[in-house]
Amino acid sequence: MDDAGIYARESTYLERHVQLGIASGRVLSVSFPHDPDEEAQGDHELLDRVFAYLEGVEDDFSDVQVALTLPTDQRSVLERVREIPYGDQINVETLARMTAGVDHTDEDDQNMVRSALDSNPAPLLVPDHRVRDGPSAAPPDVEQKLRSLEGL
Repeated sequence: MDDAGIYARESTYLERHVQLGIASGRVLSVSFPHDPDEEAQGDHELLDRVFAYLEGVEDDFSDVQVALTLPTDQRSVLERVREIPYGDQINVETLARMTAGVDHTDEDDQNMVRSALDSNPAPLLVPDHRVRDGPSAAPPDVEQKLRSLEGL
């Protein structure tokens, strides 16, 4: 995945487009606009995988490089989110426990975990919909469909 650009395709399941921003072989963003960027191209191997996932094919996207350009503590949280298996869900406290240097009993640390989830640049690839009591960076209707798809 060396190409760079914006790629989008309409999903009938999500009733929105799935749009990817890619540079230097890394995903910079995943969004779910009603109308894609005018320059978006429709053909990309990762879009094919995303659409297979939306049709029920399990994929953890662990081989996909995601550029997590966030503060170190938030990046650590999102790296742990990527480890939550397909079809599993956890809560914010468990995610805090999974993240080195984060105190799951500290309210400020729990707020930082929620901020990381809310700032997730690549929902779906960084599956924040698997954290049941945290915010998702995906729109609420998309989050619910992703959860439903995985039986959560």
